[in-house]
Amino acid sequence: MAQESPKNSAAEIPVTSNGEVDDSHEHGFNRDLKRSLPAGLGLSETQITSHGFESTKEGVIEAGAFQGSPAPPLPSVMSPSRVAASRLAQQGSDLIVPAGSQRTQTKSGPVILADETKNPAMEKLELVRKWSLNTYKCTRQIISEKLGRGSRTVDLELEAQIDILRDNKKKYENILKLAQTLSTQLFQMVHTQRQLGDAFADLSLKSLELHEEFGYNADTQKLLAKNGETLLGAINFFIASVNTLVNKTIEDTLMTVKQYESARIEYDAYRTDLEELNLGPRDANTLPKIEQSQHLFQAHKEKYDKMRNDVSIKLKFLEENKVKVLHNQLVLFHNAIAAYFAGNQKQLEQTLKQFHIKLKNPGVDTTSWLEEQ
Repeated sequence: MAQESPKNSAAEIPVTSNGEVDDSHEHGFNRDLKRSLPAGLGLSETQITSHGFESTKEGVIEAGAFQGSPAPPLPSVMSPSRVAASRLAQQGSDLIVPAGSQRTQTKSGPVILADETKNPAMEKLELVRKWSLNTYKCTRQIISEKLGRGSRTVDLELEAQIDILRDNKKKYENILKLAQTLSTQLFQMVHTQRQLGDAFADLSLKSLELHEEFGYNADTQKLLAKNGETLLGAINFFIASVNTLVNKTIEDTLMTVKQYESARIEYDAYRTDLEELNLGPRDANTLPKIEQSQHLFQAHKEKYDKMRNDVSIKLKFLEENKVKVLHNQLVLFHNAIAAYFAGNQKQLEQTLKQFHIKLKNPGVDTTSWLEEQ
């Protein structure tokens, strides 16, 4: 009779009647496990042998390396059931297997790309930082110049031209103000003369005894009012031209001058900063700062040179335009005033035609005795 083998809590090993271990169950289990597991999991091929019932050892487990592609080690405890093997097979699609029997990981989900664009808030913060640093340096330069401690770059020829331009602008503004006052007063006088002429004409119709005398005075006042309107048109044209020259052309040049002065302050501020760094020690910490300061200084120097050239060109063109405009306007003003006070109506009208000045048609009036003389 075949004896039953002693049972162990760890494993039960079947044997044949001759005392040999029955390997059919073991090989079947290993074959089923290998088929059920995905390729490349790297399980070791396990063999279980027994030296017999009389041996002190109930069983020896010999493990040899599995001939296949290397794979990460599995957990120490694995259930040798088909259910576990099928679960492992279902999860095999989520595992990453190295080369040999590769199986790429295919997990679904949104793809997140690296956002290499800069944050707008950080860009604004950087702009504010640069603006604050530039404002600080320029303010320090201005205070140093006012206190007499800092040096400034001066173009003597250009500065003299700018001073003359500003002085001339003040004088032209005064002429413009006086001309506007004259125009206002002349308008009031012309209006009064027109009303006085109408009053004389009304009395000429109602007073038979003084009909002729009132009529002469009415014609005289109407003629003066008409000539006054012509002179008023010439003066208003003079005011408009001078106003354009002062408040547009010269003002535009002065705006360029202000930009030039701002560029000069920035240039001197960064020049002073570079000079201070060059006077200090040169080491690994200061050399990058010196290079950066040199780069900023060169950029502001180019800006300063460009603005200086722009101011020089604008001053040249302004001088040519100013001479041309004021020459024509001064001739107009002189001829109109002279013709008005000389009582030369034809010369006054010819002056307006010369400068292409159009007036409102005052209406057809009868010629007075002054015009006949």
